[in-house]
Amino acid sequence: MKLTILGCYAATPRTFTNPTSQILEIKNRLFLIDCGEGTQVQLRKNKIRFSKINHIFISHLHGDHFFGLVGLVSTFSLLNRTTDLHIYGPKGIKEIIKLQLRLSNSWTNYGLFFHELESLESEILFEDEKVLVQTIPLKHRVYTNGFLFQEKIGYRKLNLDAVQNYEIDSCYYQKIKNGKDITLQDGRVIENDKLTFDPIPTKSYAFCSDTVYHEAIIPIIANSTVLYHESTFLQSEENLAKKTLHCTAKEAATIALKADVGQLILGHYSTRYEKIELFKDEAETVFSEVLLADDGKRFEF
Repeated sequence: MKLTILGCYAATPRTFTNPTSQILEIKNRLFLIDCGEGTQVQLRKNKIRFSKINHIFISHLHGDHFFGLVGLVSTFSLLNRTTDLHIYGPKGIKEIIKLQLRLSNSWTNYGLFFHELESLESEILFEDEKVLVQTIPLKHRVYTNGFLFQEKIGYRKLNLDAVQNYEIDSCYYQKIKNGKDITLQDGRVIENDKLTFDPIPTKSYAFCSDTVYHEAIIPIIANSTVLYHESTFLQSEENLAKKTLHCTAKEAATIALKADVGQLILGHYSTRYEKIELFKDEAETVFSEVLLADDGKRFEF
């Protein structure tokens, strides 16, 4: 599981920082999460192939999270894209993007599918044989969701020594990896756990931005491998966090602690602070496994 931070700062873009956008690679799937202004430039800087992006998840309709979307959609057409593109986001996103495309006479030459969200409960948005994506309902000034990306449990690992000891033909290997018992020619039934090892443990990534401190998300994100959680302010500006429905670094760490996640990544920093290391220092007073997002930074888990 790999995460590339394209942008992770709040408010307006600067020459050296960008608003929220990320690329998550999980089980050979590439997902774009949020699409703030400048996203496609950041994609190029980080050498990410546009053609591999087939699913885009937009958390909410504040500009620093989706103003780069119509530009990216248009660029896909200029690059002669033919593969379908799926966009998941709040109700209204279809109207916004289609209006921009219509007034600029820039209709796509590929299938553009919108999946508009309005449920206040967690729901599954995407699922295939390897990955499941569901919403994390957040609490912000407008309708907002985070997203939980989960690997599905894979095949069991073949215990080759045991299989060969029972002289089992290779044509049954896939059946064994699927978790099935095997009946030998003499009638003996060999239980699967004698022929296999447990599959590789699955990983999950929870993306939470933007939101006020909101404990209702804890059951959804519990035990996630990695949690990205907004930390717009430090505790010294707690009053601003409450007023704008954002979080402090300490509050993000408290969510991570209560959800028992493996790792916490902080982001969505207010640009009022001189050093982002201040966020890590504050969060570590509550939760020890803290990493800092920064534009162009890559994580591998």
